[in-house]
Amino acid sequence: MATILVIEDNENNLYLVRFILEKFGHQVITALDGEVGIRLATESLPDLILLDIQLPGLDGYAVAGKLRACPELSHIPIVAVTSYAMPGDKERILRAGCDGYIEKPINPWTFIQEISSFLPEGVKGKGGQNEKSAGC
Repeated sequence: MATILVIEDNENNLYLVRFILEKFGHQVITALDGEVGIRLATESLPDLILLDIQLPGLDGYAVAGKLRACPELSHIPIVAVTSYAMPGDKERILRAGCDGYIEKPINPWTFIQEISSFLPEGVKGKGGQNEKSAGC
C-alpha cells in the first residue's frame, strides 16, 4: 500500500486518521506541526501528504508552498484536511499548492475513497526506511 504523511496538530484527529489508514494497510508517518512535517516529507518521500491548514507555527498554506517549492517533493499529492468551509477557502487552499480538499470532521466510512484518487496508480507499501531523501 502507500506511505502517507499526516501533518495534523490535533491528536484526536491524528489518531482517527492514522487508525483508518493503517486499517487499510497504509504506512503512516505523523507530524504535529508544519516544520516537522516538511522535514519528514524530505526524509521519507511519501506517496501522499494529508495536511491540516490550522497548524501552530507554519500554517498549512505555508507548508504547502514550501513543499511545492522543493523539486524532489513537488510531485507528491497534498490533500488539505481542514475545518475551513467558508466561501473561498477551498480555492485559497488549492492556490496554495494543495491538490485536493477534505472537510472536517472526516467521515470514517468515505475517507479512504476520498483520498484514493490522489494515490499513485499501483502504489505498493514500502518496506522499512526509504533510502531516498530530498535535499530541500
